[in-house]
Amino acid sequence: MNELTIIKNDQAVTSSLIVAEQFGKRHDHVLRDIDDIKGVTQNWGDLFQEETYIHPQNKQEYRMYYMNRDGFSLLAMGFTGAKALTFKLNFINAFNQMETELNSPEKIMARALRIADQTINQLQLETKVKDQQIAELKPKADYYDDILKNKGLVTISQIAKDYGMSGQEMNRTLKNLGVQYKQSEQWLMYSKHQDKGYTHSETVQITHTDGRADVRMITKWTQKGRIFLYGLLKDNGILPVIEREDH
Repeated sequence: MNELTIIKNDQAVTSSLIVAEQFGKRHDHVLRDIDDIKGVTQNWGDLFQEETYIHPQNKQEYRMYYMNRDGFSLLAMGFTGAKALTFKLNFINAFNQMETELNSPEKIMARALRIADQTINQLQLETKVKDQQIAELKPKADYYDDILKNKGLVTISQIAKDYGMSGQEMNRTLKNLGVQYKQSEQWLMYSKHQDKGYTHSETVQITHTDGRADVRMITKWTQKGRIFLYGLLKDNGILPVIEREDH
């Protein structure tokens, strides 16, 4: 029974590939049936999850679906034939076994510990981001000087272009120079640089590949930060393109 279902995202699921194999159907026909269900089911996204797989023979990428018990039940409802009932019962038994395993005290405790770790990591990241934001906004005598009154924030890619680098190269250079570190897709300043008015954190809206809307923090540089980087890089033998002898 174990080969009929797997655990994915703490849920017992099966796949369109397994269903096609067990019921002796073409996989593209199973995909078609699942797509038909999508057109008439409001909570389709709770039942099915579309992904891709690499075919072992031709190495090409193809569509597939994972489905939970309810998704399988809807799909298999239309399967008929002498052996179909036996196959359906085998799948139901497999789901029962997997769900019993998922609900064991050991599995419940493991999930709880994992969720707790994820929560702690997220809180730690949020604290670091807030520390940087607080440091950036901390009032200073020179914070509102003529340079910082210029509201023109620049990205690291814009600064990197002056040095003939990509944004990724510049970020790695600044990391090696002890200016910043990366955590959860955002570059954060080390504490010795946080309250200098070099950077400003912005919230941007993003869309994941699965269509989910989300927000992400990005770091932009002030004009003061740009001057700081110029001096730091020059001290380390890195000049902007316009100042190089071969320019």
